[in-house]
Amino acid sequence: MIFDMDNTLLQSRIDFGAMKRDVYTYLHAEGFLEAILPLTEYTTSMLIEQAKRQGLDASRYEETMRITRQHEIVGMSDASLEPEAEWLLSELEGEYVLAVVTNNAEEAAREALTRTGIAERFQLIVGREGMTEMKPGPSGYHEVVKRTGIPAEQWLSIGDSWIDGRGSIDAGIRFVGYQTKDEELASRGVEPIARLTRLSQLLDTIRAAEQS
Repeated sequence: MIFDMDNTLLQSRIDFGAMKRDVYTYLHAEGFLEAILPLTEYTTSMLIEQAKRQGLDASRYEETMRITRQHEIVGMSDASLEPEAEWLLSELEGEYVLAVVTNNAEEAAREALTRTGIAERFQLIVGREGMTEMKPGPSGYHEVVKRTGIPAEQWLSIGDSWIDGRGSIDAGIRFVGYQTKDEELASRGVEPIARLTRLSQLLDTIRAAEQS
């Protein structure tokens, strides 16, 4: 099982809109993004990847990461667990290999997962440092398959956003949406095998997937 972190395992307080605006403002000022972009169609990670394609150098990339880390630190400082997350992980632990794939910095992710008492549940935590391209790219999911040696078709991925679904599906991994917006998924061509309103519903999805 591969879990997204923000708003899937943890009730994140990260202001993703403010993060995206700050990253855009900086990258535009440095000449790596156009003056007019339909920002509603972009995530922060997509803006960064576009800037990289325009030649974003190491020092400016690090400054971009500093901007995102500041938002992550503030937003995750008091993050609590999603309802039923701890119970679900206790049900899955020992029977399944559990992993996290997040666009957050790995150090920040580990700190938040440790503080909320669930870090030890996971055999693998892949943050943005472990990816060649952040979600919605499939790199993080490919990394899980590579490091564990478990084929993509044996994994299920759970997340709250279309970027989790796009990355999973493009890596050949079945995707389960958690409190996702159906219109947003459809607009991005993401079709989950199941939609959850509560994390505990994942157990029924797992049983159905194992029988398919």
